[in-house]
Amino acid sequence: MARQDNGGNGFDNMRERMRSLPLQNIADIAKKGFGRKDLIVLWFGEGDLSTPQFICDAASQAMRDGHTFYTYQNGIPELRGALSTYMSGLYGKRIESDRVTVTPGGMAAILHGLQMVMDAGDNVVVIDPVWPNIRGGVHLLGGELRSHRMDPDPETGWNLDLDKLADLMDDRTKAVFYASPGNPTGWVMPREQQKQLLEICRARGIWVIADEVYTRFHYSQKVAPSMLEHAEPEDLVLVVNSFSKAWCMTGWRIGWLTHPPSCADTLAMLVQYNTSGTATFLQHAAVTAIEQGEPFVDMLVKRCHEARDVVCDSLQNLPRIRNLTRPEGAMYVYFQVDGMTDSRQVCGDILERSGVGLAPGFAFGDESYLRICYCTDPKILAEAMERIRPEFM
Repeated sequence: MARQDNGGNGFDNMRERMRSLPLQNIADIAKKGFGRKDLIVLWFGEGDLSTPQFICDAASQAMRDGHTFYTYQNGIPELRGALSTYMSGLYGKRIESDRVTVTPGGMAAILHGLQMVMDAGDNVVVIDPVWPNIRGGVHLLGGELRSHRMDPDPETGWNLDLDKLADLMDDRTKAVFYASPGNPTGWVMPREQQKQLLEICRARGIWVIADEVYTRFHYSQKVAPSMLEHAEPEDLVLVVNSFSKAWCMTGWRIGWLTHPPSCADTLAMLVQYNTSGTATFLQHAAVTAIEQGEPFVDMLVKRCHEARDVVCDSLQNLPRIRNLTRPEGAMYVYFQVDGMTDSRQVCGDILERSGVGLAPGFAFGDESYLRICYCTDPKILAEAMERIRPEFM
């Protein structure tokens, strides 16, 4: 039996890679607010709406129909077919169902992709600021993460320098990872840069892993630009997506990975080894979400668009706010606070004084930033912004 160490922090024979994982995250701040009745929660990447009833009813019906057994490793044919039709319609380019593997959420899709393309000692180039779990995924597999941090500009938004990005690549680079629309920035990679990045990676035999979980949260068109618009079926391109955000299904843990058709068997094996597949009744409910959910998605995105403007309009003229960019997509505002050097402490202080929960920038690699998730009722957001206004005067 493994022996617990004297510090009480785990077992002394735990892998070094596990012991060195960071244990502090946004949830540590959230714990301080548990049970507070006046709390307004803006720290996690989810909204205030529960899953639509028609999707819940579909899951319940699927269970009554007996869809509770082991299933296809790449996903049930009905869902893969629905996703094929859905993506083909969004991007105006046929995406066949043999390019789709269903996963238990977007994070599982990322991990399966990393497991497939990299070995210990390889590196992944990441466009920052970005959701921090990609760092943990690369670390768990013994890889090196190389960060290219974009520069913020209040007028033009976050700016990507592809030449500097390419300079980070070498013969051990197996993938470039980016999120668009991005968490925490709301940055959207322009189509022309997507094409250029694909050409750079094609020439070097490097995978592109694109996190497009927020693809429907774009405020000037129905869908954000996608790497799938440019990639041929057998290009080294993996696109991560999820039902969590657009259909308010964060707790369901169901997503999908779009990949070259030649990778389907390998991914089926990885699914088998990691999870043995995604619950069948959830997959049937996901079909219903795809086929009947467009009115809900349209409503949610319109609501977020209004909420974004509530937050940005409230922050833009406050004296201590720096580098505030009005995001093009996703559901976050990410901004710098003049003089702030400990974002965790500041978030704790704001929580205690105002009852508003914000996400600290340390989670995204910069202690001088804070993040607000605005996927909530604009009226509640207006109250939250009024409460925290004195913190930035």
